[in-house]
Amino acid sequence: MVAEQLSIVNDAAPARFAMSVDVEDYFQVWAFSDVIARKNWDGFALRVGETTRACLDLFDRRGTHATFFVLGWVAERDPALVREIVGRGHELASHGYDHAKPTTQTQEEFRDDIGRSKAILEDIAGVGVNGYRAAGFSIDRTTPWAHEMLAEAGYQYSSSSHPIAHDHYGDASAPQTPHRPIAGADFIEAPVATTQMFGRRVSCAGGGWFRATPYAVSEKLISRAARELGGPVIFYFHPWEIDVDQPRIAGASQKSKLRHYLNLKSMPRKLDRLLTRWSWDRVDVALNIGSAS
Repeated sequence: MVAEQLSIVNDAAPARFAMSVDVEDYFQVWAFSDVIARKNWDGFALRVGETTRACLDLFDRRGTHATFFVLGWVAERDPALVREIVGRGHELASHGYDHAKPTTQTQEEFRDDIGRSKAILEDIAGVGVNGYRAAGFSIDRTTPWAHEMLAEAGYQYSSSSHPIAHDHYGDASAPQTPHRPIAGADFIEAPVATTQMFGRRVSCAGGGWFRATPYAVSEKLISRAARELGGPVIFYFHPWEIDVDQPRIAGASQKSKLRHYLNLKSMPRKLDRLLTRWSWDRVDVALNIGSAS
């Protein structure tokens, strides 16, 4: 069934910009998943608390509120960080328990994962969790059951689609704007930002794309997305992307190392410019969801 398109901002209204942070540590990324097993994660020193608090400080300086998609695994090991995110005015959302992609899980495993991570976050923070983002933007046409399971688990939206062609994720034919993927339900899928360039979709959503692209080009692409999308421009990054001193991972491929370590040093400065260029808010605020509406 074709997803029902959801108009969030009408054509006459200014575009809204939503900032999001995927809270995971440097050793938990998919680029290194072939050389670091989940069972070995506890052997690495956690840096995500320090780097996430640096993000919180940056947002405080620029008057920005954001959505933090937090791994349940991280929340269990640093509950004070989860409470600090909420205490400083940001939205707490789920990134799943241990960064497993829905495309690698059975339906039962996915149901258990989204329920477990939601319960952990809510128990720690004492607030409801409305949003979810799949690892690697991996909710796509191969997981038609995922949105219904999220809605059944009590989530109100997902931001798990990056509608471009990519070797790790994406579907270039998927909707670019927020939409209701479940017939007759209010549940929303809110893709991260893309726009058109030279006849093809390109990402302007953040992460490695933002680090690799000159700032002036990123600004132009985001401005174009704001005009085209008719809904919130959703941007994302990871705390490890501002961690220049993170340990280097041995055994990873050159391609994975290039993607992960590219331009880490310039990332804080570029983010600061981005936060001063537009007014950014939480994803739930941009979507008029829950208590934010």
